[in-house]
Amino acid sequence: MSTAQEHPAGPVDPAAQVTVVLDGCGTDDARTVLEALQASFPSDRDTADRPAEVEEGRPSVWTATFDVSRTLGLPGPAHLSQPVTATVQGGYRAVDRIREGLAEAFAVRVVGTASGDQEQEAQFRLESR
Repeated sequence: MSTAQEHPAGPVDPAAQVTVVLDGCGTDDARTVLEALQASFPSDRDTADRPAEVEEGRPSVWTATFDVSRTLGLPGPAHLSQPVTATVQGGYRAVDRIREGLAEAFAVRVVGTASGDQEQEAQFRLESR
């Protein structure tokens, strides 16, 4: 997880940070989702940092943090081999921005939310359009 760090546009606003967790999906689908998000928002992951299986047959979890204070671009529609569940956590507006970014590439359905005072955790089901 990233902390407040310097970006070319200036310091990162913690309220604009969203953590995205993918599990229970294949490496290729995780890569597709993370690449779509990286096309839209700056990330704590280098673009060359691709999801990979650490040990075959064992479950993998992929995590990245995105700064939704600025949009880099819009991804085109992307194909998933099966539906993917993404768990996202951040401020209310930041979580909405991630959902909007994902909706550029996938059909997105909210399947669960947990609300706090200033943060929200949401689960999105992503499918190919």
